[in-house]
Amino acid sequence: MSVTKKVLVAGASGYLGRYAVKEFKERGFHVRALARDPEKLKATGPHLEPAIYDLVDEIVVGDVTNPESIKGVCKGIDLVFSSLGLTSPDPRLTSYDVDYLGNKRILDQAIEEHVARFIYISVFNQDKMAEILSIKAHELLVADLKKSGLSWAVIRPNGYFSDMGRFFSMAQSGHIFMVGEGEKKINPVHGADLARVCADAAEGECREIAVGGPDIYTFREVMELAFHACGKEPWITPLPMWLAEGGLMVTGLFNRNLADLLSFAVEALKFDHVAPPCGTRHLKEFFAELAANINKE
Repeated sequence: MSVTKKVLVAGASGYLGRYAVKEFKERGFHVRALARDPEKLKATGPHLEPAIYDLVDEIVVGDVTNPESIKGVCKGIDLVFSSLGLTSPDPRLTSYDVDYLGNKRILDQAIEEHVARFIYISVFNQDKMAEILSIKAHELLVADLKKSGLSWAVIRPNGYFSDMGRFFSMAQSGHIFMVGEGEKKINPVHGADLARVCADAAEGECREIAVGGPDIYTFREVMELAFHACGKEPWITPLPMWLAEGGLMVTGLFNRNLADLLSFAVEALKFDHVAPPCGTRHLKEFFAELAANINKE
C-alpha cells in the first residue's frame, strides 16, 4: 500500500508558493501550507497566481520571525519546499531576518524531524551579486542547507513573470524610467512552469538547478511588450546607472531596508540573466492576461 507523502510549503501565499501548492497537490502530496494570513490564500494573487485555500490539506498560521508561532511546523513532514523571502520593504525586518533566519528556523526543525528532502528557492547569477544583502541572506541559508546532512535541492530561477509584472504596472501609468540602456537579456519563467521543475526535484541527488523561461528578451523589449499589452505607445526614459546608484545611496540614509531591496533591482540590470530554458508559457501571453483581467474589473 502506498503512503501519501507530506510536503510543507513555506511562502505559500507568494507567487511561486501558490503554484507549488497546486503542483504538489496534483501529484498526490498531502500539502501543509505555512502562511501569515490564510485569508490571502482564498483570492487570486495580484499576478493571476491561483487561489489555493481549497487545495491545501492543512494550514499553519505562523510568522517565521516569531519562532513560537511555527513550532512543530515540520512534524510528520517528508519534504520541505521553501520559496519564503522578503519581497517588499518592511520597516522592522531585513532580508537577513526573513530570508536567512526565517528559513533557518524551518531548516533546524526539518533536521530535528529527519525530513527526507529540503527544496530551497534561491537566486540565479548569485555569484555576480554576492555583495547584495538579500543575496547574502539567501546564500547563508544555502550554505547551511548543504551542511545539514539532509538531501537537498537548490532551485535558481532568474526571474518570475510576477517580477516582469512590475514593468506592466509601470507601463499602465504611461511612462517607465529605465535604469541603464536596457540592453541586458533575461528569459523569465512562469510560476507554473517553475513549480513543475521544483516538484520534479523532490527526488534525486543533491543539486543546484538554474531555471529560466522559453523566451529571451532585453529588458527594453520586456518594457515594450508591457506597453503594447496596455494598448499604449512605449515611453521609456533611460537613467544613467550612476544616477540610480546615487539615488540608492540617498535612499539608504533614510530607509536602509528599502535601499537594500532596490539595490538588487539595480545590480541585476548590469548583466544578462539567461538561464537554461524550461516551460511553455510566454511573457507576451502573461501580459495579455493581465490586461484582460484589468479590463474585466
